[in-house]
Amino acid sequence: MGNTIIEKIIMHNTGSDQVKPGDIVTVHVDRVMIHDIFIPFVAEKFDEMGFTKLWDPDKVVLIYDHLVPASQLDDTRHFRVGDAFAAKHGMKNVHRSDGICHQLMTEAGYVKPGDVVFGTDSHTTTYGCVGAFSSGIGYTEMASILGTGTMWIKVPETIKVVIEGDFPDNVMSKDMILRLIGDLGADGATYRALEFCGSAVEKMSVASRMTMANMAIEAGAKCALFTPDEKTAEYCEIQLNNYQRSLKGDPDAVYLKTLTYQAKDLVPVMACPSQVDKIKPVSQLEGTEIDQVFIGSCTNGRLEDLVAAAEVLKGKTVAPYVKLIVTPASRKIYREAMECGAIETLAAAGAIITHPGCGLCCGRTGGILSDGERVVATNNRNFLGRMGTSKVEIYLASPKTAAACAVAGKIVIPG
Repeated sequence: MGNTIIEKIIMHNTGSDQVKPGDIVTVHVDRVMIHDIFIPFVAEKFDEMGFTKLWDPDKVVLIYDHLVPASQLDDTRHFRVGDAFAAKHGMKNVHRSDGICHQLMTEAGYVKPGDVVFGTDSHTTTYGCVGAFSSGIGYTEMASILGTGTMWIKVPETIKVVIEGDFPDNVMSKDMILRLIGDLGADGATYRALEFCGSAVEKMSVASRMTMANMAIEAGAKCALFTPDEKTAEYCEIQLNNYQRSLKGDPDAVYLKTLTYQAKDLVPVMACPSQVDKIKPVSQLEGTEIDQVFIGSCTNGRLEDLVAAAEVLKGKTVAPYVKLIVTPASRKIYREAMECGAIETLAAAGAIITHPGCGLCCGRTGGILSDGERVVATNNRNFLGRMGTSKVEIYLASPKTAAACAVAGKIVIPG
């Protein structure tokens, strides 16, 4: 019997000859990520459990991204506790305002194809873009890993997603993952792996794959996996070994179900307030007036996203009384966007360019909204109260769609 990608990763990690969905196994963790919101709770639980040292300080990454710059008085406590914990336990992999945790974990080389990685954030599924098994966990589980280097998991069933052909010019991978979430429902992939393949997937950049892996959790997925290829190797700055090259679903692997899409049939879509699986074509929403646009986050704050937005905005101006906030996902991306002229184009159009970080996505700094206001955003969640009051309406869209809406001052289909 053949195996899915997630089964192959677990078999390699545990040394098992075979695993099947539902099996309970203990994996050896290759890397963990803790962000600023959770570090005080992780540190407290770590001490409660009686641990006195980390299983491997070099495999632990601490990233300050949600709370920077501090917007509430208690935020600085998180920084102090984090710095003290890192110093006490010899942690060298600490990032202060270098970018969003999920961007940095692959960009900085912490995650490689075939790795097993856990993080204190639900969107840790992002690292599946390079073929890693990555998943979000709570602070109690993280404290346990810090002391033992291991974690128990249940082998998930796999849903295979086949995407063939070429996307239309105004469609991005964000539209694809939103369409999939709409078809599956917000709980349609709960504790299951999503495995992506097909000619359209092979043509995708690693950045586009990151967008899809990032939002897999919005359908409840335990992880999302792409087969490592030469694009992956170039991005990770490695040569793929035999194990990493083997990470593709076997023809006789057993899948829970298979969903097939023709890329040419896709259209720009949005997730409507206030559910991520409430998906509608942009054509059905045209004319809806907006107050703000946000382009950024660990979903769509990468260079190709900023460039796509800049292409839409080139020679144009943001509509009167509409705020356009652009937040690069990392310092590296910010520099690259400046070097290629994207930042200049966005600024000339009237965008507010902020420091790299989570920013408006988690409703902390820069641009929160008030009752009755409406925002088109490129991040991953549109829950009530996420970007301000519970009476703010959040529409999720691709960078191309978001940029077009910023110019029009209302929801429109990108050209």
